[in-house]
Amino acid sequence: MDVVKVCVVKTGNIGSAPLLELLLDERADRGDIDVRVISSGAKLNPEQAEEVAEKALDFKPDLVLVVSPNAALPGPSKVREVMAKAGVPTIVITDAPGKKAREDIEGKNQGYIIVNADAMIGARREFLDPVEMAIFNADIIRVLAITGAFTVIYREIDKVIESIKKGATPELPRIIVDKETAVEAMGFSNPYAKAKAIAAYEAASKVADLTVEGCFKIQEFEKYVPIVAAAHELMKQVARLADEARELEKSGDAVLRMPHKKSGEIVSKRKLLEKPS
Repeated sequence: MDVVKVCVVKTGNIGSAPLLELLLDERADRGDIDVRVISSGAKLNPEQAEEVAEKALDFKPDLVLVVSPNAALPGPSKVREVMAKAGVPTIVITDAPGKKAREDIEGKNQGYIIVNADAMIGARREFLDPVEMAIFNADIIRVLAITGAFTVIYREIDKVIESIKKGATPELPRIIVDKETAVEAMGFSNPYAKAKAIAAYEAASKVADLTVEGCFKIQEFEKYVPIVAAAHELMKQVARLADEARELEKSGDAVLRMPHKKSGEIVSKRKLLEKPS
């Protein structure tokens, strides 16, 4: 197969969602994949989810990536059901609460990449407005990129794409991205940079403890607003810590860069003034 048709189905939003399709084709010059994105926007109810899933099948995809908060919810579960009935290879990308869907995903012979640090946003109306939402997503995207979570995601998807190109039955990933998995993928050369990245990933994983508490466990306005605000303040500091890790790598001219070639092959380099190979 010369070109693999990949469809990204987005229901709701997590930090891994906004740039998922761009991780596969960062310069828009890959010739081995054709990608479409179908989204239900912020909503992830079963009705919207089923609609976008059916639209995704119109593309006749060779691979479907389903990205959503908590893959165990009825909406994301409906997308998986539609894809299972259609027999399309499917990888679910979700956050830590999505672990509850692992048995169902495996039962449907689908794959998953569960990102522990992809923390829930502080979704209380008294606190979260469009600007605050955008700032939080900017921070968490930065953290997931620098600590290596995004690297795990695109490399695992690329393995599946390569298998489909060869006409083989792909082995779909079943991975929980913890701090060790993420940071190892990023290939830090400076041990202090690696330590900072581990700290950043683990701290981002803890942000969800605060947001879940503030959004679901506490009902008093005076108590839950400071808690969700604290979660966002923590994520801001985590993003700064992740930045420090990358700056250490840059100071030693040792940032690991792994771009795609037009063929889809991943090449790599360390020094800024060298060609990837």
